[in-house]
Amino acid sequence: MSRESQGRGPLYRLYTNRLRRHLDPASVPHHVAMMIDGNRRWARQLGLDTPAEGHRAGAAKMREFLGWCDELGVRVVSLYLLSSDNLRKRDSGELADLIEIIAELAEALSQESNWRVKHVGRSDILPTELARVLADAEERTKDHTGLHVNLAVGYGGRNEIVDAVRSIITKHEASGGTMEDLAAHLTPEMIGEHLYTGGQPDPDLVIRTSGEQRLSDFLLWQSAHSEFYFVEALGPDLRQVDFLRAIRDYADRDRRFGR
Repeated sequence: MSRESQGRGPLYRLYTNRLRRHLDPASVPHHVAMMIDGNRRWARQLGLDTPAEGHRAGAAKMREFLGWCDELGVRVVSLYLLSSDNLRKRDSGELADLIEIIAELAEALSQESNWRVKHVGRSDILPTELARVLADAEERTKDHTGLHVNLAVGYGGRNEIVDAVRSIITKHEASGGTMEDLAAHLTPEMIGEHLYTGGQPDPDLVIRTSGEQRLSDFLLWQSAHSEFYFVEALGPDLRQVDFLRAIRDYADRDRRFGR
């Protein structure tokens, strides 16, 4: 039996449907952030020729994951696909394959009915063609009102905060304000408005696959009050039941926000 078919029998479907039925729609998170991890390990464990096969399987899983979110009523999903660190440190051959796979994913998502795609990250550090595909996907879907999909590509949380502060300073100086005045009136809300995700709600739930338990520079500012859920499954092996368990766990938590 293949890994793809494991756990997909009648009992699995029965359990999945039971989990879904017992979820209160009011308890479903508005914004879910997903850190897809373990694609390379998945490819190695299966004896596949290149990491690209794992990344391609991970991309297919993310399309499936977005469908689960849309079906459950999640309104915003952020996918961490390529970090600024990846661009500097990954093997050039693997990186070229990954860039091609991300471009294909962005193009495919922009063709989904009423989904809105937004690039979250720095376009200036991306290959020209990938930046163009992401911009086209965003433009093509800008008026869509369905599931909002953030694609974090060329993304780094620290860089995002720096870029937000730079944007605030530039805007303030253009209006004739002084640095002393800006320092006196700078607020967390002001910085939040200038992030790549400005105007969006912060993630309620951050999920990471492959058993790793770290943020890896993803949505550092936005996840200050997020709930976290770590799944042991490698990215391509993520099942709908794993996702539903994450939502159930989130719904059972008491979010106090410092109260």
